[in-house]
Amino acid sequence: MDIAEISMNLSQNQLLSAVGTAMLGKTLDVVEGQAEALSKSMDMNSPSLESLVYPTSGTMIDMRI
Repeated sequence: MDIAEISMNLSQNQLLSAVGTAMLGKTLDVVEGQAEALSKSMDMNSPSLESLVYPTSGTMIDMRI
């Protein structure tokens, strides 16, 4: 191998490493966004503690005349 070929190989390796690192960063951002959305959706659908203890509380109105 000559010096020019080694230099080109090292440059290509550095470029591939930089691209891989950038792609990993983008993937991490996407996964964090998905985790946040999942967390928010779980909070919106969870019942309150009171409704777990008293499941019929607030579902009926008793009216007497």
